[in-house]
Amino acid sequence: MSEAEAEYFSKDFDWDDLRNDVESDPSLRHHLLPFPPPAPAPAPPPPPDVAAAWGGFHARHHTGKFFKERRYLLKEFPELVSRGKKNPRVLEVGCGNGSTVLPILRGNEDAVVYACDCSGEALEYVKEMLGASNVASIDRRFYPFLCDFALHGFPMWLVCSPCRETSLHQHCCSSGEEKVELPLRGFDMSKDSSCLGGVDFITLIFTLSAIPFQMMPKALAECFRVLKPGGLLLFRDYGLYDMTMLRFESGKRVGFREYMRSDATRSYFFSLEIVRDLFCCAGFIELELEYCCIKSLNRRSGKSMRRVWVHGKFQKPT
Repeated sequence: MSEAEAEYFSKDFDWDDLRNDVESDPSLRHHLLPFPPPAPAPAPPPPPDVAAAWGGFHARHHTGKFFKERRYLLKEFPELVSRGKKNPRVLEVGCGNGSTVLPILRGNEDAVVYACDCSGEALEYVKEMLGASNVASIDRRFYPFLCDFALHGFPMWLVCSPCRETSLHQHCCSSGEEKVELPLRGFDMSKDSSCLGGVDFITLIFTLSAIPFQMMPKALAECFRVLKPGGLLLFRDYGLYDMTMLRFESGKRVGFREYMRSDATRSYFFSLEIVRDLFCCAGFIELELEYCCIKSLNRRSGKSMRRVWVHGKFQKPT
């Protein structure tokens, strides 16, 4: 098998074998325990500033080997480079430094990508990185914008005109707050054409796990709202019992299968059942859902590491 083929191989081990190993190891028992409800407090501390936490994260890790271009996505999700759809519109949610955006723009010269992140620092890094790339027609094919979709929802220009009033009404009723419109570079909001009519694809790559679990249903409802009928949501994220999860100490737990790092960024680790429930409750049709189980070798220590990710494809009904 060639190195390129090995990169996309996703069945190095059986997930059930990993589960048996984890659940029979006393040293990992704290990962399996139910998470107790918080004790009553008269004045609970305010929630951490998620945008600031991720801004600091990207400031520390935007260079070097931490982020790599995710070329495997075009193997996992060939729909992104299919010529069957003319000028597909892709919404990349939680774009970070652009490791997902870049292979899409390289692989499909007809694609237009709208990329959002809650961190202004991340958006500056992705614009800098893409500006230095040799991607064709980047100014007409890449539109970054600031948006915390789980908190404020997506801006109204992403959805079709008939949905504007309905979507705005639903948003206000659910949150009680006025919807905040955030500017889009190079986009004229004064013209009727500012309404995209929804997007053909949404990529949700290692983003949902960074959101507090209780906010995930609302976040997925927002994705459902801006996707065209028949459109696809392409999902990849941390899977249950991934090596990263097992490294967390018990004091880092902030929920069941939910952890907070020392820099205040979060990670949730998904089972297939939880992913299925979340997406189906949001209205999506499940097309593909499986664990990707990869063995990688730590060259420094010589230890084999078992990585687990969840791969999913979901469709909005036509």
